[in-house]
Amino acid sequence: MTVGKDVSSLFAEVLNCMQTDNIGLKKLVYLYLINYAKSQPDLVILAVNTFVKDSQDPNPLIRALAVRTMGCIRVNKITEYLCDPLHETLQDTEAYVRKTAAICVAKMFDINPELVIERGFLTQLQLLLADPNPMVVANCVAALSEINEKNCDVVLDMSFDDVFKLLNALNACTEWGQIFILNALASYHTDNEEQILQILHRITPRLQHANHAVVLSAIQVLLNHSEGLRRSELQAECIQKIIPPLITLLNSEQEIQYIALRNIRLVIQRYPDILRRNVQVFFCKYLDPVYLKQEKLDVIVSLACEENIVQILNELREYATEIDIEFVRHSIRAIGQCAISFEKTAAQCVDKLLELVNTRVNYIVQEVVIVMKDVFRKYPNEYEGIINTLCDCLENLDEPVAKSAMVWIIGEYAERIESSQELISSFVDSFIEESSIVQLQLLTSVVKIFLKCPDPVSHANMERLLSVASFETDNPDIRDRALVYWRVLSSQSNCAHDVILNPKPIVECQPKVHEATVLDECLQQLSMVSSITRK
Repeated sequence: MTVGKDVSSLFAEVLNCMQTDNIGLKKLVYLYLINYAKSQPDLVILAVNTFVKDSQDPNPLIRALAVRTMGCIRVNKITEYLCDPLHETLQDTEAYVRKTAAICVAKMFDINPELVIERGFLTQLQLLLADPNPMVVANCVAALSEINEKNCDVVLDMSFDDVFKLLNALNACTEWGQIFILNALASYHTDNEEQILQILHRITPRLQHANHAVVLSAIQVLLNHSEGLRRSELQAECIQKIIPPLITLLNSEQEIQYIALRNIRLVIQRYPDILRRNVQVFFCKYLDPVYLKQEKLDVIVSLACEENIVQILNELREYATEIDIEFVRHSIRAIGQCAISFEKTAAQCVDKLLELVNTRVNYIVQEVVIVMKDVFRKYPNEYEGIINTLCDCLENLDEPVAKSAMVWIIGEYAERIESSQELISSFVDSFIEESSIVQLQLLTSVVKIFLKCPDPVSHANMERLLSVASFETDNPDIRDRALVYWRVLSSQSNCAHDVILNPKPIVECQPKVHEATVLDECLQQLSMVSSITRK
């Protein structure tokens, strides 16, 4: 069976071995039943009497084994026969049996939820929240939480007395048990500020726990309950408590760091000021993998402010000369976002970009051109000194997006570039070979140059390009744009200037943020997979 061979034909013979007193053999028989019960649903009914008998065995290990196997055999026919043994084991004198039975209720709910509700198992689980054994309490919370996820009508309804019992059980639980309890506490809602302060006081030591999942769950509890504090100074004090554990998580293994960074991005979107003084802890290390570096870059840009922007720019300038091409591009885009976001330091950002252009590295120059297009749209008629330097790098451009950005810059500043006619002519000559994004931008820029600098050369370029675009291309978008330009330029009015040379809207930085409802939901599930996948 463990090597993948089908031994279901021996079901009847193995079933006869259930009466053994040997615990090791009984475990093997029960394991066999779990694997092949679905393929033999009629024969598995014969095991019910043995399950009932074993659930009353003097040995608590056998009682717990019987309960666990009952929950794992997902055959609806025998579910009703297992209700009475499950009722008894939920009230067993041994804590080990009770905690196993609590998990069995959740498994049975998955098979037959109506039966579980009808027989009062949910009420018994609620009563077990007051159990003196912390592991029983933890398993009850886990079972109720799982049931609540599968059926929204079944609500994990806790009073503050129940919460107080969970807090008492927290210290003696295993790490998994603490996580279940902390998640339940995070979902508890109250408007009583005194109760909130008691919960936060008891949860705070968990922020120093060695297990990272426990730390994230504790942070989730603090964030959720801090919003219920009416006094702003108490709320600020509570938020400040999560800073040290968040920073500590960044000294863990790389996988843990990634999880921490994904969660930190959610936290700083809600509370953008809490980590701005600690931005240096997010600076990339040489041995960091690419996925970590990119997450750190996003966090750094999110934390940028006028107080730390110079420090961030110097760091990003170093990243832009790294070996990894994708990381370099990400770093240059980050400099561009800083330039667009902070007008006072935009000149410093442009100086950093100019330094990068002077490296004459192909992919660096192309990314700078793309970024500068947005900078020019944000600050029109400024930083024009870099335009001639960008034009000198025309031969370095081989990517469609970079070419399109360069063509836009030439068309937008045609009257200030001495050789704009020559520069655009090199693109016109290779119009057919260019990608569609370059062709569309080239049509607009050529018409702009004709309107801004009307002379025989610009007129010839425009006519030749519009003719080729109208009659020699298969792309309907390019053909339609060329025909529109023909019609606009042929009109007697000045609508061509109004339409084509109309001032463009100023570009604003678009940070990677979530809608308020999505952010609230992600913060409610801060320590779970959904906070990483954002789904």
